Parts: sequence; C-alpha cells; structure tokens
Amino acid sequence: MKVAQLKIPDVCIIDLNKSEDDRGFFSEVFNQRSLASAGLTHVWVQDNHALSKRARTVRGLHFQRPPRSQAKLVRVSRGSIFDVAVDIRKGSPFFGEWIAAIISEKSWNAILVPEGFAHGYLTLEDNCEVQYKVNDYHAPECEAGIAWDDPDLAIDWPVGGLEPYVSAKDKTLPRFAEVDSPFSYGER
Repeated sequence: MKVAQLKIPDVCIIDLNKSEDDRGFFSEVFNQRSLASAGLTHVWVQDNHALSKRARTVRGLHFQRPPRSQAKLVRVSRGSIFDVAVDIRKGSPFFGEWIAAIISEKSWNAILVPEGFAHGYLTLEDNCEVQYKVNDYHAPECEAGIAWDDPDLAIDWPVGGLEPYVSAKDKTLPRFAEVDSPFSYGER
C-alpha cells in the first residue's frame, strides 16, 4: 500500500497492491498495520457496500455530526467514481474547499475521508459498486449533508451537461452557507 496526501492534507489516496496471474488476482485491500505505519490510525467498525445502477448517479454530500462523526475509507470494486470531500472544519485553512479524485476498479485505489468533511461521489459508469469502511456506526439522528450542486462550492461534477440522478432526500439538503458545522480544525 502506498499512501499519498492530496491538496487538502488530511484526505489521502491509497494505492492498493494487486498480484495478477492467469488464475485472476489477489489483493490485500485493508491492512490496519500498513495504514497505521502511514499515520492512519482509525479503527473501522462497519463496512458498507453500495450499488448504483446508472452512470451519473450522485450520492452526497453527506456527513454525521458528533458524537457519531465518521471517517470513511472508500474503494470501488466495480466501475469508477468521481469522489469528493468538502472541508467543513471551522478554522481550517481549507474550510469550504473541495477536493476530488477518481477512485476506480481499474486504478485499484481507495480514498480516506476523515471526520470533518462532507463526502459524496458521482458514478462514472453503470453498475458501480462502492465499498467503504467507517469508524463509527450509522446514526440516523446524526445524519447531515450539503447540497451536491451548491453554487458557492462550485464542484465541477463531470456530468457532461446532462442531469445526474439524485435521491429525493439529497435534493433537499441545505446549501453550505446554511450549515452550522459542528467540526473545528485540529479537533479529533
């Protein structure tokens, strides 16, 4: 595993090793010791698996409020996604900025989105399967989010001028300016 920080240093891309031969492949997709040696010491408690049947499906921008905030370790086992993290930590030098990366079956990579970030993704292919680990359990009472298409964030979603598929719930999320973030930079 190789870990590389992105422009917003707390968000990391993880390149996973994959050994292939005529039988297929083998890959160690998670190793707590390898991640810890790179300074990523999260303890994962739940695995989630999502299938999006159509390309241009948007999921997000979601986060959980404390005391049940979540870091996410996201990878794609089929297809590809445009993965977005928005820094919502008050006092952060990157507050209100977003970062994106292509996470895909072909690249065999993953992204770490820590607490204090709203997270979402756009599927780039039909039948995308996304798997992610979280470091706290799902808590519906702590669910929150930000509008995926907030013009103040100006996320450059690669939808090619076409309308994406968005859930009814995600269509009602507030704009970034309307969200009182419960996160502060430097707190864990």
